[in-house]
Amino acid sequence: MPLPSRPLRKLGFLTIGLFDGNDPGRGHESTLEIIELGERLGFDSAWLRHRHLQYGISSPVAVLAAASQRTRRIELGTAVTPVGWENPLRLAEDLATVDVLSGGRLNPGVSVGPPLHYEHVKHALHPDTAASEDFGYARVERLLDFVRGKPATDFSGVEGFEVYSDRVQPHSPGLGSRMWYGGGSLRSARWAGEHGMNFLTSSVVKAEESEDFAEIQLGHVRAFRSAHPDGDRARVSQGLVVIPTDGATPAQRERYEEYARKRLPRTTTPQGPARMMFAPDLVGTSEEIAEQLYAQAAFQEIDEVAFALPFTFAHEDYVQILTDIATKLGPALGWRPAA
Repeated sequence: MPLPSRPLRKLGFLTIGLFDGNDPGRGHESTLEIIELGERLGFDSAWLRHRHLQYGISSPVAVLAAASQRTRRIELGTAVTPVGWENPLRLAEDLATVDVLSGGRLNPGVSVGPPLHYEHVKHALHPDTAASEDFGYARVERLLDFVRGKPATDFSGVEGFEVYSDRVQPHSPGLGSRMWYGGGSLRSARWAGEHGMNFLTSSVVKAEESEDFAEIQLGHVRAFRSAHPDGDRARVSQGLVVIPTDGATPAQRERYEEYARKRLPRTTTPQGPARMMFAPDLVGTSEEIAEQLYAQAAFQEIDEVAFALPFTFAHEDYVQILTDIATKLGPALGWRPAA
């Protein structure tokens, strides 16, 4: 059990932002309202998943730009943006712009790897360079360089009435220290630490040296911090699915429990060729969930979380879950809402 002297310092939440393809505006508005609610409840951060060619938010940076104008305090993050879909230079410009608009509240999370279903989308995404695109860590290194102010061109100065910069503009000086890497393997954890990033660990990890989820995740946290210049002070955020039922109706409770039951079989053994392990969803009273979290080895070594909201629930379900997290679960973990 964590010592009472190590309370949870930062409490956040993560949502996918689902919408109806025939009425996408309503779903996007729901996501913005949920972020506004999170700020009122005192959450420290709100994070958006990134989904391409699906009915979830495809442009979280654009949505967070809107959220930045409807909030004043809550930090805004992506968890995570797959950089295989992005041009690092253009993404750096977008991130810096939203960070400036938000007053320095953006926390971009990224990951590497080929785009999902790449064989089917490569001719639309990278029509001229599909076979030569590098989807490894070098793509994130380019993004980090641009965000942190390294030159993007060897040309700068005045040309006629135009003034040119050799680095991404606007430049937001603090953004480079708020870049996160979403990793599920030991290699990714070490790489993120070596490159001075923050580390997002979720409910999905790769079973490499163990088939025990908590043991694997703890190994990632320690590997990241051992490689990071800040050591044990390096920031790690854990993102498990938690569904408190304190304020839920009987119908909601039944639906939440059924949701978790259907997803439970995938948590018992590694899944697929990549041997991915999934954490069970935590459903119950805030007291019960707090007890389960305190028993987790990785949770005992972190002091910030971004609890993931389930994919397919309704707006009113998210309101109840977030309210219970902020008013009951967070305090049970030693957290205090932001003013």
